[in-house]
Amino acid sequence: MKIPGVCPTITIVLLLCMNAFSQSSAASAPKTSATPKQAVTKPPAAKQSSASATKTDTRLPSEQTVNEFMRRMFGYDSTIRWKVLQINPTEVSNVAQVTVSINDQQRPWIIYTAPDGQHAFVGELIPFGSDPFSVARNEMEAKAKGPAKGPQSAPVSIVEFSDLQCPHCKQAQPTLEKLISEVGNAKMVFENFPIDQIHKWANLGARYGDCIARTNNDSFWHFIDGVFNEQDQITEQNATDKLNEIAKAAGADPAATATCAASPQAKADVIQSYELGVANGVTGTPTLFINGRKIANINSIPYDQLKAIVQFEAQQAGK
Repeated sequence: MKIPGVCPTITIVLLLCMNAFSQSSAASAPKTSATPKQAVTKPPAAKQSSASATKTDTRLPSEQTVNEFMRRMFGYDSTIRWKVLQINPTEVSNVAQVTVSINDQQRPWIIYTAPDGQHAFVGELIPFGSDPFSVARNEMEAKAKGPAKGPQSAPVSIVEFSDLQCPHCKQAQPTLEKLISEVGNAKMVFENFPIDQIHKWANLGARYGDCIARTNNDSFWHFIDGVFNEQDQITEQNATDKLNEIAKAAGADPAATATCAASPQAKADVIQSYELGVANGVTGTPTLFINGRKIANINSIPYDQLKAIVQFEAQQAGK
């Protein structure tokens, strides 16, 4: 899902999109963004995360500057709330990426600040060159070690960053299952990306999945299917009980899984997965990397086109 603020230009659309901002979840969202009880994976607000340590050295704008910018742009509308989540360098010299949550939307707003410190642009930085996806592809090959489905030696690796509480991830799952079963020459790797700001039990679900995957890969995929099937019935209050039930139905030991999910190792695994996504530009779920090719809007892509991308990447891998 793309939030209304991801628009092609900052000079015109910032003003044109305000109605969309003010209408999105204004009635249901709280007036202030509370810190989730299980927000263990979200990097500290408005600070450079460890995942971005390898980015190009950049003069970063301060959080105060970003907040003042937001206040001057949106201060006239009291229904618009924001929180500066991250201010990180990018691969481009002296271009910083600023991540802002607006009205608790699932996909935050991304701003890139220009080197002069007086201009910014919105949209997405995309890779370029004769093999534009090589950097992300190598990063995923080296670090995406989540549970996998499909031939381990497949020429195409589809890495999915997913949030178990995300309705768009639930919507995408049948498409991905169909894709893996039909193409035959691809494997899918699952990486946790719980969005704690708005999904209050997603982190717990991610840790349950991490623990189940360590003991039985097949049980993990049954657990994922079970969580998505029961997603609408799970709340922050009943999450532990529901996840225990789903774990048991998937063939896992619920008591052992609950103990494991509370462990430092499970928390560290989820943080590592989350930060891998952050380092590669993931800002919402579901996000795919097909041999390094980033696709953030899977539910809006026709299935035949998605299948063609996988087949094309398989051909490229064989060259």
